[in-house]
Amino acid sequence: MELTDERRDLRDAVRGLLAQQQRGDAGDDRSLWRRLCGEIGVAGLAIPPRYGGAGAGPVETHIVMEELGRGLTCSPLLGSAVLAGQALLASVDTAACQRLLPAIADGSAVAALAWTTPAGHWDPGEAACAAHPAARTTAADAIQAIAEAAGADADMGAGTSVPQAIVPSVSSPDDWVLTGEAHHVLDGDQADVLLAAARTAGGVGLFEVDPRDRGVTRTAVTTMDTARRLAIVRLERAPGRPIGATAGSAGPRSAALARARDLACIALSAEQVGAAQRALELTVAYTKVRVQFGRAIGGFQALQHRMAGLHVLVESALAVLRGRGRRRRGRGRPRAARGRGQGLLLGGAGPGGGRDDPDARRHRHHLGARRPPLPQAGTRRRAALRPALRARRPGRRGRHRRLSPRVEPPAVRPGVVGIRW
Repeated sequence: MELTDERRDLRDAVRGLLAQQQRGDAGDDRSLWRRLCGEIGVAGLAIPPRYGGAGAGPVETHIVMEELGRGLTCSPLLGSAVLAGQALLASVDTAACQRLLPAIADGSAVAALAWTTPAGHWDPGEAACAAHPAARTTAADAIQAIAEAAGADADMGAGTSVPQAIVPSVSSPDDWVLTGEAHHVLDGDQADVLLAAARTAGGVGLFEVDPRDRGVTRTAVTTMDTARRLAIVRLERAPGRPIGATAGSAGPRSAALARARDLACIALSAEQVGAAQRALELTVAYTKVRVQFGRAIGGFQALQHRMAGLHVLVESALAVLRGRGRRRRGRGRPRAARGRGQGLLLGGAGPGGGRDDPDARRHRHHLGARRPPLPQAGTRRRAALRPALRARRPGRRGRHRRLSPRVEPPAVRPGVVGIRW
């Protein structure tokens, strides 16, 4: 699918800003994020105008993710604007969207979604935290507690006072308390808005939690991919406000989580496609300057075949990605990239996909292209690859199929010295 003039302008604007930031090497990731939001408005692309966004489609977000992937840029776009923002939109809670989305759209607030267990299944029917209704404190209970506090104060003398903690505040019927430990929280250590998926009697629900509450502990974790900020969020009876459906019918909120997860997977695929494109460009440029046997290695037909095959893989992944984004405008829940499309979207670029060359693994674009879909969609990933895994079992007829598409080397004629693959 060919880009329109507006989308090409968006791509060029993001690429130019990132190149300028890289050349100047000024500021940190936060300053870059403020520029991306202030000058281009990347955080609000997929947010409707009534909530302060631009009202664009997923294709525009994917274009930005591709450019961020080309430079392996560290930004909260995936965790804040895509995962948390789309979970809010899918909850159909107008009050919550009006309260939280404007700050997310202009980039002044970073949002995070605390959801998955250490296994990282990202299953809408599974959550790391549990939510229970808070103990109800009525106005009469509060008045009685204040009276008892005043009497105790009189007994203790005029110069002393009873600690404020023994006087309860009037609670709302919507007050909940959340307990648990969520892992793989994107940008969880620096989030200004914290959403939490939690188990309730009616299923998994979505809640808003104050990240500054004393019952919330956030710990940044060291990741192999330095361009992805992850944290562990621990909740100890932290108060939470439900978002979306009521506690008795958590189904719509589970659907909101499923929708946000699928959109995040597709957006992350866009980032990986951008990294693969840049890795292929660097590889082709290297074959033009590396000299072996008195000539540039790019002139060898075997490597030309491999570069052509990798170009086909990258362009196929881009076509699958654009098709997903265009289909997203239709009705129904979007599907994350799976099966054959997932193999294209999540496959690496570079000679041999980086499987056999130990030096290739040292390059930052190689590490970025080989990063997992989300930290980690284990169940969905294994289910998509199960047919290929069965085909690789010994004893089956025919050739063993590989887990990801790969171009076969040209046949070497007898008597001709070929290249060992």
